[in-house]
Amino acid sequence: MSAPVNLDIDVAENQVVYARVFAAPRDLVFEAWTRPEHVRQWWGPRKYTMTVCGIDLRPGGADRFVQRGPDGNEYPFKGVYREIVPPERLVYTQIFDFPGLSDHELLVSVTFDERDGQTLLTGRLLFESVEDRVAAVETGMAHRMAETLDRFEEHLAVLRNG
Repeated sequence: MSAPVNLDIDVAENQVVYARVFAAPRDLVFEAWTRPEHVRQWWGPRKYTMTVCGIDLRPGGADRFVQRGPDGNEYPFKGVYREIVPPERLVYTQIFDFPGLSDHELLVSVTFDERDGQTLLTGRLLFESVEDRVAAVETGMAHRMAETLDRFEEHLAVLRNG
């Protein structure tokens, strides 16, 4: 599946900003973005499976995700929630918990703005340095992000059509 027309990614200095409109009310979008039973259905590329999905959604609470790739290797991520304003905003850290990379913390801010029954989701990824941002983008991050948001949209459609 190719990147949807309504995914807009802006790369500047040490941050990446992405935005996408979803045909769902913001309460539903927020719930699907933050509850483990939903996140495990859409987070990450299609060829990966999520083996661990833990979310303690409170300021100071942690999350932990582990994905298994088609090669059988596991890819762990962890973070801490700093700010939660349901269903408007989330701020949390994210770390690729892998030797040599786990000292590079990413600060993620996500906003959920509802307009006419649709939700504009905007994410800001603040890297510790321009070099960290460049390295992340060079790994194909935009493609993986588009694929993940495609999966998120598909999951929302299942939830809406119940």
